[in-house]
Amino acid sequence: MLDLRVLNYFLTVAREESITRAAEALHLSQPTLSRQLRDMEDMLGKELMIRGPRRITLTEDGLFLKKRAEEILSLASNTEQELRSDDTELNGHIHIGSAESDSVRFIMRTAHILQTQYPALHFDITSGDRPAMMELLDKGLIDMALIYGHVDTEKYEVLPCPATDHWGILLRRDNPLSQKETITPHDLWKEKLIVSNQVLQGDIHGDALQIWIQKPFADLHVSATYNLAYNASLMVSEGLGSCIMLEKIIRLLPEDPALCFRLFNPSLEDRLFIVWKRFQLFSKGTQAFIGLLKQEISKITSA
Repeated sequence: MLDLRVLNYFLTVAREESITRAAEALHLSQPTLSRQLRDMEDMLGKELMIRGPRRITLTEDGLFLKKRAEEILSLASNTEQELRSDDTELNGHIHIGSAESDSVRFIMRTAHILQTQYPALHFDITSGDRPAMMELLDKGLIDMALIYGHVDTEKYEVLPCPATDHWGILLRRDNPLSQKETITPHDLWKEKLIVSNQVLQGDIHGDALQIWIQKPFADLHVSATYNLAYNASLMVSEGLGSCIMLEKIIRLLPEDPALCFRLFNPSLEDRLFIVWKRFQLFSKGTQAFIGLLKQEISKITSA
């Protein structure tokens, strides 16, 4: 059986790319560390690292173990924190995986309300696309995911955010389309476009956007793709194209006149969902946060 202590040794070596430096960081002798790693390789029947004269290189099996070891140690740490938490005071960590969206502001505002009441609570936010966040959620590495698109409600609890997001396009101000108040589908048919990888892969948004544009993406001039909106804004700024994205993901400052954002017409909307696994055993802090989210959403929707 894998030993958590030895997994930590392995990750340290992978990070340092050196047995010598890893041994110093772990306060172990080099022979002791080398023996521990050899014993783990013998137990698994796999070569995990190539020991070169200047640096350690992970094999394919080593890279796989590195990813799994990071997940295992993170889950072990989270579990220990939850078990050690004081029953009389909400504390510990609440782990959230999130897509890029202005609607995340509502979740952070609610987190601030809870943290003001319980200062010992700590919020860990991981950003990424939907597949990455759902993978972390399924492995128990995050408590909840903030995502777009529907999920299996037999497997997950789903709470819709109260805010609505709107689609549009990020443009350079020297683009003729910036003179328009809103953008129609026909405006994009000959435009150089920057589109998220998720949209092109058909994971989310893609069907709704193609229906709105009234053409398949294959018939449009897609000049670049992106995962992170900030990088997409740099692409637009440097002239690679105009970027289809959700409103307010990029904060446009008045003193920066280079870029502008125009909404689609007719309007195209989307909604962020808060998702967690059904029958999940949560820490008291996470339970309180979910309860407060429900209360805050109820206040907004009933107003």
